Amino acid sequence: MTYDLDRFTSRRSAVHATGGMVATSQPLAAQAGLSILRDGGNAFDAAVGTAAALNVVEPTSTGLGGDVFALYRTADGEVGAMRACGGAPADATVENVSQSIREHDDADSWYPEARGYAVDDGDADGDLEMPFLGPHAVTVPGTARGWETTVAELGQLSLADVLEPAIRYAIDGYPVSEVISYYWQGAPRLFTDDHAREAYLFEDDAPDPGQVVTLERLGESMQKIADEGADIVYEGEIGEAIAAEIQDQGGFMTLEDLAAFEPEFLEPVSTTYNGTEVFELPPNNQGLIALEALNIAEEIGAGDHPYDSPERVHAFAEAMKLAFVDGHHYITDPAYETVPPLASKSFARERAQAITDTPIQDPKVGVPTKAAEDADTVLLTVGDSEGNLVSYINSRFAGFGSGLVAGDTGIALQNRGASFSLNPDHPNSLEPGKRPFHTLVPAIAKFDEDDWAAFGVMGGYMQPQGHLQVISNLVDYGMGEQEALDAPRWRYREDGTLGVEERLPAQTGLVRKGHDVRILQPSLFGGAQLVRRTGDILTGATEPRKDGQAVGF
Repeated sequence: MTYDLDRFTSRRSAVHATGGMVATSQPLAAQAGLSILRDGGNAFDAAVGTAAALNVVEPTSTGLGGDVFALYRTADGEVGAMRACGGAPADATVENVSQSIREHDDADSWYPEARGYAVDDGDADGDLEMPFLGPHAVTVPGTARGWETTVAELGQLSLADVLEPAIRYAIDGYPVSEVISYYWQGAPRLFTDDHAREAYLFEDDAPDPGQVVTLERLGESMQKIADEGADIVYEGEIGEAIAAEIQDQGGFMTLEDLAAFEPEFLEPVSTTYNGTEVFELPPNNQGLIALEALNIAEEIGAGDHPYDSPERVHAFAEAMKLAFVDGHHYITDPAYETVPPLASKSFARERAQAITDTPIQDPKVGVPTKAAEDADTVLLTVGDSEGNLVSYINSRFAGFGSGLVAGDTGIALQNRGASFSLNPDHPNSLEPGKRPFHTLVPAIAKFDEDDWAAFGVMGGYMQPQGHLQVISNLVDYGMGEQEALDAPRWRYREDGTLGVEERLPAQTGLVRKGHDVRILQPSLFGGAQLVRRTGDILTGATEPRKDGQAVGF
């Protein structure tokens, strides 16, 4: 079967319920989360259970070898955030990594054009770039400790309870859904080592839609985590396997690097957009990009234009360009660099002066690796009858990550470190212990005192652009929840082009304004999920460009 999102004509409705609601990108994972709510868990338990199930049924986008983040509103009204992402190994200096690249016989494979990614091996001056794949792209994975912390601090069930559906899917098997089968097709090119191929390929091939697969190694690792807790990943045998895999491939991570990791609870950052307050994660995440874009858009009245007009898309896209310029330059680990007040209204007023009726040319958008632009991840949103709302995001960065799988654990390791720069003068330069610029941004929106939503749009640099569009659709144009996700999208690209879905109106007008418009396939416009609580009513909406579902009871 040929994967073509444009052939789908089915309709979706928003889902309404009072007992609980889960929205995510894979139906089996949504059902796992719903079962946890039915069994007495709250939204935080269901979020972890859904994320764990996605590790199994959507392994092309997420895994234990990556990071996890949450934005949430509790039943008693607290808006909070949890960040579980690790930094670079203690020995991962610019000098050490650069020397390793130059000396390693297989270093070309870390810049894997041959494996399906268009990534350059250094710039025109011959300077090295941070590898996109391989051992140096792996930062300390935060997922296991993040799951454990979420359940312990905010949930009602045990970690073993919430991991049970995922373990069952991994050991007993499940049929692969269509969109995920499509993304799995790149795995035979990506995975070159036996550990990876044995864990995620079936007779050396990716699974077809509907094919029943098991991921026994991953299931066994999850069972060990359920039995012994996350310490086994950071101080025990799974951690030893992670460190050994990376060192065997030429990297620097040690068990001590893993053992030093702890998640953190932090204050979200926020702004208001036309009366709606939007909460995002602070640096090292790119939440400030979404907030700056919202502020600039409000300043120039982007949402005042008719929806079908080229002026609307132009105004929002130009606001987005400026936010990317600032965010991609300044956002990094705040323990190492000071980040300007990108979310302030005064900053937006100054930046908005650069916007005219014609596109800003060559705004110098980008972080060291272009492949971050279309990275893959999963997002889920959950609401419960008590009033808890959670936006939860779990990712390895790009698909299956670095291409490394840790020994016999079935855990594919992330390549989040690819976002570092090997230029020591760049704010996002590689340093020991430092966390890289992070694309992952769950979000919470307050529309009124008794009207809140957990939402997000997965997918690399599409994430803040999706936040901007979804919020505008809801606030400026009065769309319903599912309608706001269904609406055609645009996205500003790092190469200066303006990508649009074929059904987006006013394309000719955008060309006449000077935009280099490119029609792109729907799969490049992200994956949104949303659960909204208005009074006692929960409303769920899910991304039509994914396999997902919004389910409630």
